[in-house]
Amino acid sequence: MSEIERMTITLPSDMAAILKGAVADGDYASTSEVVREAIRDWKTKRALQVQELAALKADIDKGLADVAAGRIKSFNKNNIIARGRKLLSNRIPSA
Repeated sequence: MSEIERMTITLPSDMAAILKGAVADGDYASTSEVVREAIRDWKTKRALQVQELAALKADIDKGLADVAAGRIKSFNKNNIIARGRKLLSNRIPSA
């Protein structure tokens, strides 16, 4: 097991109440367990965001290479914007 470091955090009262409620309901043995799980979830979400950003950058680089090589002659920016908005509207918002 990794080394444990003690930290003190400050939370708004509504967040503190949620943590205490999870322990009181028996879902967790301590508020520390709740925070550890939240951080594990955040790490997973962050890793996915980093992957998505890397994929987006790769797509942009590919598009720029296509433009530089003359493989793209013209495009309709309104179609691209509409397509982007449609893709965004279909995404599930993060919690």
